[in-house]
Amino acid sequence: MVEDNDRALVQECLAGSERAFEMLVDKYQRVVFNVAYRMTNDYDASEDIAQAVFVKVFENLKGYDPRYKFYSWLYRMAINEALNHLKHERRTEELSPALAANGKLQDESYGEAELHKRIQDSIMDLAPDYRLLIVMRHYGNRTYKEMAEALGIPEKKVKSRIFTARHLLRDILAKRGILRNDS
Repeated sequence: MVEDNDRALVQECLAGSERAFEMLVDKYQRVVFNVAYRMTNDYDASEDIAQAVFVKVFENLKGYDPRYKFYSWLYRMAINEALNHLKHERRTEELSPALAANGKLQDESYGEAELHKRIQDSIMDLAPDYRLLIVMRHYGNRTYKEMAEALGIPEKKVKSRIFTARHLLRDILAKRGILRNDS
């Protein structure tokens, strides 16, 4: 079982095994980077965030409670680090006139890469708490239960918030002409 393997690696780390820690980093560095990237849309910042997360994991490993999934504990650290970065950066990029909404479905006139970029830009316009939910569910493929564990909130609240996040995102996409208003 994956979780048993993680617990064993954590125990080895606590016993002083550098190799066990390297194995945890190898296993989860892509996940942590992807969370950071989806939250910040900044490659360099995401690398810094991922590095900071693993430093914190190393420093706080003694505080990990093995009754819970290591993945959830790590994922929560990644989320917190990305949110802290966003709070400190507070950068706002001006909306490109090319993305201004005109109420028409425009995905036919854009290549797949351009459409993906426009959707990612729209996700970045969500408040960080809502963006996080979209990232966890649709890019991280997390279940509601996994999201609830990672966020430390009831599953019912996760479902309610993701519902709101999706509606907010749909409105942003409609305003930008990426989605029809009647969708």
